[in-house]
Amino acid sequence: MENKTVSHVQMLVESAVMLAIATVLSMIKLFNLPYGGSVTIASMLPIIIISYRHGLRWGLLSGLVYGIIQQLLGLDTLSWVTTWQSIVAVILLDYIIAFAVTGFGGVFRKKCSQPMALLLGALLVGLLRYICHVISGATVWAGLSIPTNAAMIYSLGYNATYMIPETIVTMILGYYIGSILEFRNGRVTQYTSVKNAGLSIYKWLAGLFLAGGLIADTTLVFSKLQNAETGDFDITGLSAAPWATIAIISVVAVACACILWFIGKKKK
Repeated sequence: MENKTVSHVQMLVESAVMLAIATVLSMIKLFNLPYGGSVTIASMLPIIIISYRHGLRWGLLSGLVYGIIQQLLGLDTLSWVTTWQSIVAVILLDYIIAFAVTGFGGVFRKKCSQPMALLLGALLVGLLRYICHVISGATVWAGLSIPTNAAMIYSLGYNATYMIPETIVTMILGYYIGSILEFRNGRVTQYTSVKNAGLSIYKWLAGLFLAGGLIADTTLVFSKLQNAETGDFDITGLSAAPWATIAIISVVAVACACILWFIGKKKK
């Protein structure tokens, strides 16, 4: 249900702003995979927040508009397909429907706490979008960028190499932002449990360091899991991951988080 304390004009303005943010985030790639697909800085999250804040109707509408925008940004993709049926399928499965499902991100609003609701919403929309891409890969792209034989198995692995880290990044930032800001009221304010706990900026920064470390580690690992020659999901790529860098990032993130948390506790 829509937030009754917010006017339609405010919802329209907020949706437009969040769509703009989502579009900008979709252009910032954490990494691109050799056979297509990329991981962004939680570009689906603004739409998930709109759905959580204003209800599924506004969320789905915003997701639909977002899908149209992504299609316009990816028009060159259509040059790979020839028949009108394939063009329609790509537009629907890889763009319109794939991004419109992001509007389901607010479905857990009344089921659990806000941070967990945004985390589960990110998981749900990541799964739904993944299914759309898998179906598209196993049908439209079979014989083009995906081998005809065992197209479904290939598509499952191929799309997992970027949708799993994309979903993880969105879940991490969704939980973090949901733990700081309150989206359920007319005005976006400090999250209730944070306000009651008296958490300082130091503890917010501690959480940000942990989230940043997790995101960096995730992207460094998954960027190596697509075979550069075939595009297959390749678990042996873990051996090529920069584990020393990952360890350093993890240690630094945890150390900085602990220091900031301790400072915040002393300040309180």
